[in-house]
Amino acid sequence: MAKSTLSFVCQNCGAAYNRWQGKCDACGEWNTLAEEDTTGNVPVSIRSKRKGRTFALESLSGKSHDAPRLSSGMAELDRVTGGGFVRGSVLLVGGDPGIGKSTLLTQATSMMARAGHRAVYISGEEAVAQVRLRAERLGLANAPVQLASETSVEDIVSTLSEGTVPRLIVIDSIQTMWTDTVESAPGTVTQVRASAQALIRFAKKTGAAIILVGHVTKDGQIAGPRVVEHMVDAVLSFEGEGSQQFRILRAVKNRFGPTDEIGVFEMTGLGLREVSNPSELFLSERDLGSPGTAVFAGIEGTRPVLVELQALVAPTSLGTPRRAVVGWDPSRLSMVLAVLEAHCGVKLSGHDVYLNVAGGLRIQEPAADLAAAAALVSSLVNAPLPTDAVYFGEVSLSGAVRPVAQTSARLKEAAKLGFGRAVLPESARGDVGDAGLALNSVGGLTTLVAEIAARGTPRGNHQAQRDAEPVEKNATPARFRREKG
Repeated sequence: MAKSTLSFVCQNCGAAYNRWQGKCDACGEWNTLAEEDTTGNVPVSIRSKRKGRTFALESLSGKSHDAPRLSSGMAELDRVTGGGFVRGSVLLVGGDPGIGKSTLLTQATSMMARAGHRAVYISGEEAVAQVRLRAERLGLANAPVQLASETSVEDIVSTLSEGTVPRLIVIDSIQTMWTDTVESAPGTVTQVRASAQALIRFAKKTGAAIILVGHVTKDGQIAGPRVVEHMVDAVLSFEGEGSQQFRILRAVKNRFGPTDEIGVFEMTGLGLREVSNPSELFLSERDLGSPGTAVFAGIEGTRPVLVELQALVAPTSLGTPRRAVVGWDPSRLSMVLAVLEAHCGVKLSGHDVYLNVAGGLRIQEPAADLAAAAALVSSLVNAPLPTDAVYFGEVSLSGAVRPVAQTSARLKEAAKLGFGRAVLPESARGDVGDAGLALNSVGGLTTLVAEIAARGTPRGNHQAQRDAEPVEKNATPARFRREKG
């Protein structure tokens, strides 16, 4: 038997070193190196003795069939997975502590069990009594879910191999599992990788769908080696703020479906409730008639979603103004601010800027540029935007407003929710269809800034209006004319 070789492995990224050091050079984290046996020695009793076999190779041409799927009974979960669970697939679900991962999976297994399928929930973090208390609180105590509290992978595989193969297996969580094939503590990189490999091999062999729950690091990434994300078929992220009742299920990776779909849930006293119309929920408590708020008509996958963008621009006494954003890309905000100052004459260098996406939703498409710019200028000049208007469009570095995809779907969703007008790129008028909205097309950001600034009212002095005066092409800005006069 080969001699055991000890090395120090980073528990955040999986990088290995031959000696201990305080900082991992690969990911930059401190105090994450732990001593492990990386030889991966397997006992002689279970070591394979046979030679490799030959197998047939096939061509690319031939009939292809869609993977058979099994509905979970939750429409929002099926939307994210691509239509249901594929037989033999392995999914990794990550999220912040207390976000509702166990609640979501308890409801999914209960619905499948009530549909007549064998569903197994194995918890490595909680006792059976704790899981039963959660099920009783959710009103699912009578669901025929098979429950166990176990952490040994060999014992789990042996137990599940008896009788009918389960259609759905939940492992909560993969960081608590351990296997005899490696000599490391549970939760280490080696154990997580080996345990996941054994469970994936069982899923592919039997055709059972397995959901692995994964912990996340402080920056929101799934803890453990990145190789686990490459091994599984789908990686789902459960997002949301603890103070908000909304929860977003998003696919980060999916071999059997799209990665741009989202599922929206609302956390209630009886568990997670599916939200079939998220736009109506996100706009249910919006501020009507307040400066700095704009409604953005976005697209998440194939679903149009309307959400409120809130901006606050306030004078600062700091040498470096603050730029804070929640729910949007901070780099995108910096770009919009630079365009407003360079091409529209909007002076924001002496103001703190705060931008928030209401409801806890994270926006990832550039179509929100126009809505963000409108909210920022509205807050600066104290000019409320029309309450029945939606905004969407991408802002280029030259100040032009570029068209975005699926214009007709955005307008139809806005009309369905009672909005009467839309501010959109000028070049997108050919794709509007018959939405029934009054369209205000803008070709450049300067036009929109001038319209908002004309409705502004001063807040104590006229400095905000002077800061937002647009720059006409080939003309001297007003702030320079005042200095000369």
